[in-house]
Amino acid sequence: MVSLWDDYSTTNAYDEMRHSANQARPSSQRLSGYLDNLGRTALEVRKTAAEHAIMEMGITFTVYNEEGNIDRAWPFDIIPRIIDNKEWVGVEIGLKQRLKALNCFIDDMYNEQLFIKENLIPAYIIKSSKNFLQECIGMRPRFGAWANICGSDLIRDKDGTFYVLEDNLRVPSGVSYMIENRVITKKVFPELLQDLDVLPVDDYPAHLFEMLLSVAPAHRETPRLVVLTPGIYNSAYFEHAFLAQQIGAELVEGDDLIVLDNDCVYMRTIDGMERVDVIYRRIDDQFLDPEVFRKDSVLGVKGLIRAWKAGNVSLVNAPGAGVADDKVVYAYVPEMIRYYLNEEPILPNVPTYLCSEPEQLNYVLKHMEELVVKPANESGGYGMLIGPHATQEQIAEFRQIVKAHPRNYIAQPTLALSTCPTLCDDHLEPRHIDLRPFILQGESSYVTAGGLTRVAMKKGSLVVNSSQGGGSKDTWVINTGK
Repeated sequence: MVSLWDDYSTTNAYDEMRHSANQARPSSQRLSGYLDNLGRTALEVRKTAAEHAIMEMGITFTVYNEEGNIDRAWPFDIIPRIIDNKEWVGVEIGLKQRLKALNCFIDDMYNEQLFIKENLIPAYIIKSSKNFLQECIGMRPRFGAWANICGSDLIRDKDGTFYVLEDNLRVPSGVSYMIENRVITKKVFPELLQDLDVLPVDDYPAHLFEMLLSVAPAHRETPRLVVLTPGIYNSAYFEHAFLAQQIGAELVEGDDLIVLDNDCVYMRTIDGMERVDVIYRRIDDQFLDPEVFRKDSVLGVKGLIRAWKAGNVSLVNAPGAGVADDKVVYAYVPEMIRYYLNEEPILPNVPTYLCSEPEQLNYVLKHMEELVVKPANESGGYGMLIGPHATQEQIAEFRQIVKAHPRNYIAQPTLALSTCPTLCDDHLEPRHIDLRPFILQGESSYVTAGGLTRVAMKKGSLVVNSSQGGGSKDTWVINTGK
């Protein structure tokens, strides 16, 4: 009998399910055997079932291009990614440690600025940051938590070590797809999920709800929560609506809210004005309040920052949290952990070259063919150069861009992102993946069991973003009992 794995060829990257000798890793033995017993035809049937479920559930994301906004079905691969819980426990502790230090840093930047005074970060990095908001100086959100929700992107190098690639602290997205991926998988492999001890992910909305309640203004006994969305044309609108429904909050747009003369926020309802205490906002800082930021914004609420500074409403994530969501600031996170927590970092950073430093800039310019060069404040994989895959013309052009604006760029070695078996037509092939767990911090901390595994669906590609052709997998953190 021909095995499903006979033609599976691992690369020089770490494969999440198979050793280099194409033997199943201990945590994946049962899944590997199960898939082999199913065979190619049955896998194709399950793949089709997953596609139908995605269409029926209306799971979409929006792609922006020259033709306009296009809603597409969520790209999903049915082969799950497995992580042993014994390993995940350490990752979870490391993620909590990291977010705690990042929140200490943000609070410090808007208050004492001791990290600067101790010469641990150059002052110009903060002064030149477009995400450092003067309006936030002197503010202290409840529990010192500016970034209540963080999505940190993790990768594995070829040695199997988890590295933090970046921290998303402004308006992190993707958690709804993590939850829906599990719903789809239950439809596709119900018997397998029952057989294995897979940790749940559907408890995230309950933890999100508790966190939002915990950061409400202290004087409000029965806080009113809302989710503030830019509207139906936003690429993550599906997620905004999903999370509002899951936590029992109203989904509102800017026109639904008003700040009155008492500096309190109210929601317009058919029964009149109702006070709002916590706003889980999915709008970027610059569009939040035309009274303070962009005057032409029609997405936000006039007076919202005034109400927040008066302590009458909590904004999640807090405005200004993006000062730490900067790929230049990212390089200083290990030192933040040592300084604020007096601990050694549990999760390492990817080695990073700061183009704002002359010696490091010279190295980057000379070795650009070997490096990934990234803008400090872009997301979604946009605006970066992957040296080994770039043409000489692209590299020459990027050299000029980086030399003109060195503060705005960092560079990192091209890591061999781990791979995971992915169903391609009727057979399995390795595809590169990353992982976005979600961390909550309010009165207490919480980390999802795994997270959103994103997969580069194109052979050899390292770009996992859905906006650029990537897809996703369900992530199984399992108790192996060993």
